[in-house]
Amino acid sequence: MQCDPPGLRHPEGMTEISERYARHADAVAATIAAVPEDRWGAPSPCEGWTARGVVDHLVEVHGMFLGLVGRKPDPGPTDPAGAFAHVRDIVQADLEDPERADATYEGMFGTTTFAKSVDGFVTLDLIVHRWDLGTAAGLDIVIPADEIGGILALVEHMPPEVREAGTVFGPALTPPEGADEQTRMLAAIGRKGW
Repeated sequence: MQCDPPGLRHPEGMTEISERYARHADAVAATIAAVPEDRWGAPSPCEGWTARGVVDHLVEVHGMFLGLVGRKPDPGPTDPAGAFAHVRDIVQADLEDPERADATYEGMFGTTTFAKSVDGFVTLDLIVHRWDLGTAAGLDIVIPADEIGGILALVEHMPPEVREAGTVFGPALTPPEGADEQTRMLAAIGRKGW
């Protein structure tokens, strides 16, 4: 996952990180909008979570990462679409503000920035949990091919305690012979995509 050198900005003040976040947040918002009303209570591939629980988790993760740099979001709407839009707008604005994007904190792997954490964890959460949400809702979700290799590389270097936590990565599964790249990647993170 590449980051721009400090000070390099994309059109309209966006960075590579903020553009990537926006792209995947847009996809999650569209998936939330597509969930049939009677599917919000359906089980997701995340054990013990419903479709609604997946969105609640995404909202909580956004708040947690904002909290790491001392920015706790005000309470927002409680419906899935409104709750996600509320925290998403805050994170997007912060990623497009160089001072806020570059705010540092001491993380599990040393000093890091808000933007790097969003790129390395929050955006990954959006990608993986969008598939979880879509699966719970009966929607066919295709993970962007350009993200699959990065997720697999991340899995290979993931500390065991993160996999053991079971929220994003569960125990690896064995995919069927001849499985496509998405199915193999999902199996590597403990999801049965077949």
